Amino acid sequence: MKNELVLKELTTAELKEKLDTERAMYQKMLMTHAVSPLENPNKIKESRKTIARCLTELRAREIAEQKQNNQ
Repeated sequence: MKNELVLKELTTAELKEKLDTERAMYQKMLMTHAVSPLENPNKIKESRKTIARCLTELRAREIAEQKQNNQ
């Protein structure tokens, strides 16, 4: 819940930047984990969920903008 509140407070540009950094970190964790196990492999799952939350918020904003333009 706390993560969702933080994402909603970010601007769209900040949200896209967070999405890019989170994706890069996720890819890096996957490569590192393939070579040697991570200390906490649950971070991979958390990162994947954060990416999904960012994408969901971006899509919600896109839909809201479309609704606003149609009215």
